[in-house]
Amino acid sequence: MTEVKSPLILLVDDEEVIIYTVGNFLELSGFQVMVAYDGVDALAKIKQTKPDLIVLDVLMPNMNGRALLRELRKQDNWIPVILLTQISGTPERIMALEEGADDYLNKPFDPQELVVRIRAVLRRVDLASKTNRNVRCLQCNTLVLDRLARRLRLDDKEITVTPKAFAILEYMLIHPDELITREQLLDIIWGWQNMVGERVVDTRIAELRKVLNDDSTTPTYIETMPGQGYRFIGEVKEAGSC
Repeated sequence: MTEVKSPLILLVDDEEVIIYTVGNFLELSGFQVMVAYDGVDALAKIKQTKPDLIVLDVLMPNMNGRALLRELRKQDNWIPVILLTQISGTPERIMALEEGADDYLNKPFDPQELVVRIRAVLRRVDLASKTNRNVRCLQCNTLVLDRLARRLRLDDKEITVTPKAFAILEYMLIHPDELITREQLLDIIWGWQNMVGERVVDTRIAELRKVLNDDSTTPTYIETMPGQGYRFIGEVKEAGSC
């Protein structure tokens, strides 16, 4: 019988107390843990051993968490990242999403909440999605999405959508032909904003359909699954260029 390995978590923080307490809690929760104390140290560890997920503090010396995250995405490295920071607020959250973070947690935090978020992110990064997840530019027909530059083109013309609509479309392209519920999208895209309702998902889907000229009755891209959610029905592949 093949042994199933526990997910390897890279914990990056310059505070010894965080490394010790959170690291121990993660190990007790069934994860393997590797630690780094700044972005430069983390980059070296990532080159040596590819972790399954990175828990990344923002405020650190030498190379802060944001700079490390941007460098990873610039290298087309899409290892999932959960950012830790003491700065709260909507602008901070939007920047975290646009820079490629998979989730976001404010300090101080309950280690159990971090474990729940880690497991949720790892569930979303399943084997079926890893190929598309590690691709920078995704294409369906004449639609091209550049995940690094956060740009969208249709028929060789750049189109503009809101950050949340872009994030929804990106997730759908990574998970084509899968039923995606409104609850999933709320958890993935609005996970840290508990006050929003399911109608915001429908609003952003309507925005996407409008800019993509996608008729909901005879869709090319996004199909509505009545009472369930949505499904991206187009064939998705890696784009030759962005």
